[in-house]
Amino acid sequence: MINKFKVLIAASVLFSAAAPAQSASIFREMKYYNINGKTAADLDYALSNKGPFLKSTGQHHPGAAEIRFDAKVRYGKEDGKACKVTGVYVNVHGKVFLPRWKQRKRAPLELAMIWDTLSSDIRRHEESHLVIARVHASEMEQTIARLYSRKDCADLRDDINRVTEKIMEKHDKEQQRFDRVETINFESRFERLLTYRLEQLADSL
Repeated sequence: MINKFKVLIAASVLFSAAAPAQSASIFREMKYYNINGKTAADLDYALSNKGPFLKSTGQHHPGAAEIRFDAKVRYGKEDGKACKVTGVYVNVHGKVFLPRWKQRKRAPLELAMIWDTLSSDIRRHEESHLVIARVHASEMEQTIARLYSRKDCADLRDDINRVTEKIMEKHDKEQQRFDRVETINFESRFERLLTYRLEQLADSL
């Protein structure tokens, strides 16, 4: 059986002038690495030794998503009144690392089916990490936009930093929870997906 997969999360937040609040966007960059193999065992070995290396685990993994939050906030006083947030956006920049099997076109039908099922699931998994990040980026946007005005802009900036730290911590925990659930359900999910593909193939013959 092909090994399970994990993800690398790398996040940073920057503050500066910004446009008004809007729904968070995801900017994707897909990166592929090539693997070789003629059997399931070959592919398992290649994914375990050629995939992205994660410092957090000290191991190679079939797929990874590197995520960066780009958050920009505009705030200040108007007509000598209290300091308030006047614009904010938080976008997600994701770099996704996925495997590409060189021998896919020449592979036996059964092995090709296994690979297609696995590679599709790896991509779905990594894309899901970006979606989770976008949910929290949108939450950060909305929460910052709703912050009460403060007499001192330094106090408002402290409020912005507290919101950012709280939501980033929540985001990291949700990413970790997602990985745990995916790992636990991997075997049953993969078998279900493979069975579905085989049924589709049988119906088309």
